[in-house]
Amino acid sequence: MKLRAQYDRGTYSESRRAFKLRDSPDPMQTDPSPQGGNGLSLTLQPELLARMPGAGSSSGPETDEDVRVPIGSSSGSTSGRGATSRRLRAASHSHSHSHGPTHSHENESDSGESDLESGESSSSLSELRYLLRWLKKSLPFIVILCAKLVIQHALGLAVAVGLFTTFMYVNKSIQTQVFLHDRRTKLHCAWLLLFLTSSSLLVFYTFHTQSLYRCLIFVNATIDSHNFWEVLWCVGVTNFILKFFFMGLKCLILLIPSPLMTYRRRGQWYMLIEEVGQLYQVIAPVPLWFRYLVSYKEMDTSVGLTLGILLALIYLIMKLLALYGLSGSLQKTLRTFFSSEVNGAPASPAQVREAGDICPICQADFKQPRFLVCQHIFCEECIAQWLNQERTCPLCRTVITDKVHKWKDGATSAYFQIY
Repeated sequence: MKLRAQYDRGTYSESRRAFKLRDSPDPMQTDPSPQGGNGLSLTLQPELLARMPGAGSSSGPETDEDVRVPIGSSSGSTSGRGATSRRLRAASHSHSHSHGPTHSHENESDSGESDLESGESSSSLSELRYLLRWLKKSLPFIVILCAKLVIQHALGLAVAVGLFTTFMYVNKSIQTQVFLHDRRTKLHCAWLLLFLTSSSLLVFYTFHTQSLYRCLIFVNATIDSHNFWEVLWCVGVTNFILKFFFMGLKCLILLIPSPLMTYRRRGQWYMLIEEVGQLYQVIAPVPLWFRYLVSYKEMDTSVGLTLGILLALIYLIMKLLALYGLSGSLQKTLRTFFSSEVNGAPASPAQVREAGDICPICQADFKQPRFLVCQHIFCEECIAQWLNQERTCPLCRTVITDKVHKWKDGATSAYFQIY
């Protein structure tokens, strides 16, 4: 037992010395200086060599010099292989240096772009949250402000809503009456004419102090020409009144008896009235805006006058371009109005009997049947109304005409001309 305990203690002490020796600096250092062409040698430090196991039992004089142990090779092939391995290690080291910066730069750029995108998305989300938070806090004030504006301009808003609803109602009613042909109600057409007239007169009477009727004859109304909102209000009312006037002319066309005017001729009149009305609506607001642009209440100097004249000239140029575009459309309308354009040729009684004596559109007996190039027969008014919207035959979709004439159905443009 005693021997075993001593053996264990010896083993434990040796392991501790080995552990300390491993953590201590390397007692063996290589000496690259060649000796006799053999290669390398190892240098052993004496203070570390004395701590090694068995150092105390070794005999020999104690010296402070380093102990050198030469390591030689017996053949030149070993040194050749060593040199080859060193060259391979050097090549691999240089290769890694050449490729390392490129990959690192790519990774840095990718990470930079991803960080930038994430930063932009987070900033946009934060701005959106801030905007929603601001709207939530400001909503009561916005509601109060809107209520104040509505109360302050209650009359103007009521008139605007009334004019718009009147226009939509009368426009739809006129198109319905045009579609009904001979089945239209003349009493309803007279009511539409009376409704438009009374609405226009009511607006003029309500704002008689502003003399809005003067704008219809290109004369400035009695309003503050320096106030943008008053000018805009006058332009808007004038635009609706002009629409009402030309819609009233269409109602008069509807009141004309059918023997005195055919459906095709009515469509040409509707188209001509609408084109002239649009041209008039473009010219009507010119005096109001020209006076507003030229005059500057805040700047009565020559600079203000020059700036006003420049803006007015730009406005006139825009108007001339708009008028040039409308003039081409008006010329086409006039050519159509004065031409005797018909759709197809008159159908013979045999062709009518072969077609079944029934119009495919109105499902009634033929009235002035027309024989088209696709050999289908329709009433003259029915096919004229169809070709106001389409260019092809209702049955076989064969192209009958190369153009579609707008506004023959009695419709009025809803475009709001504010400049």
